[in-house]
Amino acid sequence: MAISESEIAQVRSATDIVALISETVALKKSGRRWTGLCPFHGEKTPSFSVNAEEGRYYCFGCRASGDQITFVREIQHLDFMDALRLLADRAGIELHDDANAGPARKERQEALAAMDKAVTWYHERLLNAPDARPAREYLKSRGIGGDIARQFKLGWAPDEWDGLAKGLKFTEKVLMDTGLGFVNKGDRRQDALRARVIFPIFDPGGKAIAVGGRILPPPYGVSRPDGRVEAKYKNSPETSIYSKRRTLYALNWAKDDVIKSDEIIVCEGYTDVIAFFMAGMPRAVATCGTALGEDHFKTMRNFAKRIVLAYDADKAGQSAAASVYQWERQHEVDVFVAHLPKGQDPAELAQHDPEALRKSVVDAVPFLRFRLDRVLEGANLATAEGRGRAAEHAMEVLAEHPSELVRDQYIMQVASTLRLEESLLRPRVAELARNPKARTANEPPPITVGQPRSARLPMPRPGLEALRLRVHFPNDVKDRLIAAYFVNDVQREIFEGLSSDRSLSEVIDELDRRGEEEAAHVLSQLAVDELDREYTVEDVTAVVSQLIRSAVTIELKNVARDLNDGTMAPEVADVTVRDVKERLVLLESPSGQLAENELREWLLERTSSRSS
Repeated sequence: MAISESEIAQVRSATDIVALISETVALKKSGRRWTGLCPFHGEKTPSFSVNAEEGRYYCFGCRASGDQITFVREIQHLDFMDALRLLADRAGIELHDDANAGPARKERQEALAAMDKAVTWYHERLLNAPDARPAREYLKSRGIGGDIARQFKLGWAPDEWDGLAKGLKFTEKVLMDTGLGFVNKGDRRQDALRARVIFPIFDPGGKAIAVGGRILPPPYGVSRPDGRVEAKYKNSPETSIYSKRRTLYALNWAKDDVIKSDEIIVCEGYTDVIAFFMAGMPRAVATCGTALGEDHFKTMRNFAKRIVLAYDADKAGQSAAASVYQWERQHEVDVFVAHLPKGQDPAELAQHDPEALRKSVVDAVPFLRFRLDRVLEGANLATAEGRGRAAEHAMEVLAEHPSELVRDQYIMQVASTLRLEESLLRPRVAELARNPKARTANEPPPITVGQPRSARLPMPRPGLEALRLRVHFPNDVKDRLIAAYFVNDVQREIFEGLSSDRSLSEVIDELDRRGEEEAAHVLSQLAVDELDREYTVEDVTAVVSQLIRSAVTIELKNVARDLNDGTMAPEVADVTVRDVKERLVLLESPSGQLAENELREWLLERTSSRSS
């Protein structure tokens, strides 16, 4: 049964998210928000925050986020429709069929057929199209030749706005349902991926359900003329045929060897998976743009008992230890960590030393042992003080493991390494296990708004402050902000979504559907962000001024480029630069509002002329 968007919105608005979550989590009022212990990962200090007005939750520890429907789905392991029905019954709302929507089964079949055609189309482009030559050269530089490209059905998305949509004559509905495209602001069909190497994603049965796209690095790729940095990877959004938290890339090819060896290797990226196949270990998989989670473990336990994390050392060490130990016990699996050389990923290692890659898996150590080794390797064992500090850190790591018997085995090893008596360590480890609040080390690093897992660069602070104001004090800034002020692509996507008539949840859902994962993540976090003070008119003006300065700085570089290209006369460029800089000075003066308005009009004129 397909439900109309209006009925979904009705269920959301009728469900008090605080009352709903309070049935599972003890929430306490904290300023404008509600906080409590996250139900999705083990923690002792509350990092779970709820925005009652917007109906959103966010965990600053594990990054879980969503609305009322998402919460019920995650807690009770239901699909979307079952969660919606549960909340509708709770609110006394009767759901009806949407007369304009076809049967769900038919839509799923159409989506699968369209994805299969798209994968074939991308694959043929990579193999035969002249414009795919840089992609072929890049893959060869990574050791991936034609046979491997054919085995994994790798593809190429041309640098065209609508190459796929036009080439396969996909309707708007098919593009949206599959995540392969969307309708742009000009009311035209547009591809979701362009100028990217395509890695098709299949379900365990071999049906194509999604795609991931990687930009070409220099010298194979071309930088954007405006200097903005694009995300290295973009993945399909969640659809009726694709769930990221349940999907493992390459499981369809790896499962036979996984079952045979009773081992599954988990990588960070698609090329790392391919590297293991090329090195003679065709039992590697990867998560698809999301962290390794419980649903992945539920899938893996059906195939193998030994799970080897083939991440680089820093990322493996940052894994949520409490969750890993819980999943080991709950799903009766053993988690190991491969010993990869520092600074090298599997794809790099496979090219120059495949035997070392294979050995890293054979010599993988248990997760707890790996974390302890990291502590001891970085310790100064030459002094009593250094050994003492190492012991404190090691005991905190040991205390995270739920099994007293396992902890005791490692206590003996730590004591031997640090030349300490076991009798000194056991009481302290037992105390830390009973009272985790006593732990002082190995806490996860603070999470900064706008820097999700996939982010590689920090977000501009003025843009974040402006978006924070737009979310929490929209009436104070709605007439003072424009999209041209946001020099960061992700922040501009968020602002444009907030400028529509849709609710915050609808904007986040739309960003997810379009594959704008980072934008959805940042907006989810901003929705529950606690403000420590009220903003004054002067505060708003300061934020807007910073935004304008950032945007004008970028645009003046574009003026210099126009001058060099000969598209702007020298005298015009000189006058433009002088006038703009004079108005920047006036921003802080009593006539600042006039200067702000004039700079706003100049930026609008410049951006509109480029888009026309």
